[in-house]
Amino acid sequence: MHEVKVYDNSGKLKKVITSHALEIRSQQQIETPSIFLRNKKGSMPWAKSSKSTVKSGTL
Repeated sequence: MHEVKVYDNSGKLKKVITSHALEIRSQQQIETPSIFLRNKKGSMPWAKSSKSTVKSGTL
């Protein structure tokens, strides 16, 4: 793996993640992938919206 350079919005270098740190993170992810799951509390459910549902008995 190669080192990763992280920049901010203005283009300034914030930090450099070494290949050794990436290897450690990779091993942690293989051993326990649950610690890297993202929190999805704010996401919208994949349910149909109320506008697209058809009311029965309105004919």
